[in-house]
This record gives sequence, C-alpha cells and structure tokens, in this order.
Amino acid sequence: MADAANQIPDRIPINLIVNGNRRTLDLVPWTTLLDALRDHLVLTGTKKGCDHGQCGACTVLVDGRRINSCLTLAVMKDGAEITTVEGIAKDGAMHPLQQAFIDHDAFQCGYCTPGQICSAAGLLAEGHAKDSDEIRELMSGNLCRCGAYPNIVAAIQQAMGQP
Repeated sequence: MADAANQIPDRIPINLIVNGNRRTLDLVPWTTLLDALRDHLVLTGTKKGCDHGQCGACTVLVDGRRINSCLTLAVMKDGAEITTVEGIAKDGAMHPLQQAFIDHDAFQCGYCTPGQICSAAGLLAEGHAKDSDEIRELMSGNLCRCGAYPNIVAAIQQAMGQP
C-alpha cells in the first residue's frame, strides 16, 4: 500500500495574477502554464506551437521576464504575475510594440505575433539590445515561419526609439 504522504494530489490550488487580475485555479500538478492560460482562463492569444520550447509562440512574461509557458508547470508560478499578449495594452491604448508591429507589417499569418510581442516587451525591459544585431540575437528563440524577421526587428527598433 502506498504511503499517503507520497501520493500526488489530484488537484492543487494555484494563485496567479494574470494581466492584473488575481485568479485561483485548481489544476492537476502537470498542467503547463500555457494550458492553464489557454484552457482554464480562455486567454488564447498565447499560442501552442511546438510544445517543446523551441519556437517561442508560447512566450509570456512572468514577473516581467519572458519565458516559454509550454515548458513551465503552472504550480511553479504560484503567486506570480503573468502578462500575456492580452494584457500588453493599457487603458484601451495599444502598447508601442503593438503599434510598431502594425506600422511595420511585422506579421503575416500572425501565429507567432503574440509570442514575438511578449518576447520583445521582455527584451525592452531587459535593456540589453542596442542595435539590430543584438535584437536578432536576443529574439532568436522566437521563430516566424513566414519570415517577417526584418519587419519584426524594425518594429522593435521603433518601440525602442531607434530609427
């Protein structure tokens, strides 16, 4: 007979602050943050691409840092502040990155765009990118199958205030 202290609970209560709103979820322990956002909170802007952390479509900000939500268990982020693409805009006004993506036509099919925007927001907050080469390097974890990379870099430069 198994020791009750060593059994995995059926569900675990998780508290998250998602896009400024406190949310409590009862999740099975193996639920990824991506699945918690999409399936339990119906925030479908964050995309499931490769489900292996290689494409960046699932990028969200956790406590201001960009992560691949498909590789992160929701229970690991209990109490964290999560920002998805739905939470990037403030008070009905687009985030400068969102406007820059429009201005530079930095999307084609749009599937990667939420992850690209969240990753770019993290990149701006980190303050490490100084030129287009550094932007490309620091955004290399976000893939675009349509090849809109030059436009994405231009959009990020615009949001950074670079010509």
